[in-house]
Amino acid sequence: MLTRLLAIGWYAGTLAVLALALPAVSLVWLVTAPFDRDRLVAGRFLRYFGAMLSLVFPLWRVRFEGKLPDGPFVLAPNHRSWLDIFVLSRLPREMKWVTKAELFRVPWVGWLFHLSADIPVRRGDPASGDDALERARGLLGRGVPVVFFPEGTRSRDGHLGRFKLGAFDTAVATGVPVVPVALTGTAEGMPRHTLWIRPASIVVRLLDAVPAAGREPAAVRDEVRARIADALGE
Repeated sequence: MLTRLLAIGWYAGTLAVLALALPAVSLVWLVTAPFDRDRLVAGRFLRYFGAMLSLVFPLWRVRFEGKLPDGPFVLAPNHRSWLDIFVLSRLPREMKWVTKAELFRVPWVGWLFHLSADIPVRRGDPASGDDALERARGLLGRGVPVVFFPEGTRSRDGHLGRFKLGAFDTAVATGVPVVPVALTGTAEGMPRHTLWIRPASIVVRLLDAVPAAGREPAAVRDEVRARIADALGE
């Protein structure tokens, strides 16, 4: 019963956070847009709101291991739950997220993604994919890290899926390293096919960066996936 009551409180808190986020991020965007080409300030402000959603449910215990490198990089986490996004928003760098285009059309949430200059991509649309990768390369070239979920979607069975090449093509083309991230506990905290969130011990492991310059994208992909699989015990 306590867990259900806390979960209801989390949903109420989420609505409050979303209600505040749009006007707050819009104001920050208006003030900073003339001199902030990549909307780093607006994006960082949005991540704070996202991070709040992983903090307001007291039965989620989150631990971070490792650290981010300096300079630009591609962040490549496994993807098990929507909770992944809230937890990763707590990382101490502004990063632009490659996200499915459908979310950009969702009122309020999609407007926030537009304000923060995240990168939409339509599944199965090669032109959209090429545009997303071009935008990601431009950001990395200007020193802004980019987040890809290389599985492309949340895991359906809890196991690590196949990795698509886009993140690794981008890393090789720009010469930046790939940071593998192994997430555990998020699927338990926010399971698929239910509205009820649950207690969970969540661990975010930032693994050693994998160099990409001068390598074949497939080789980088396979190394990153192997490191995450090993960290997950698969």
